[in-house]
Amino acid sequence: MAFITETRTYGITLAQRFATLRANFAAARAQRKIYTTTVVELENLSNRELADLGLNRSSIKSIAFEAAYGN
Repeated sequence: MAFITETRTYGITLAQRFATLRANFAAARAQRKIYTTTVVELENLSNRELADLGLNRSSIKSIAFEAAYGN
């Protein structure tokens, strides 16, 4: 039978993991806000204003997604 006589913890601490998790949530929230703001602003434009920009209503969500997430 094997016994562990010594345990060591290397790397990231629990506090660092929590801080990273908070930072990831904050980044996701900021991206979501950019997406939502972009959708609302584009939806508030008239059809003529969208046409002047070379856009149509069906592409609003994909444009907002690209603005927020860069894909």
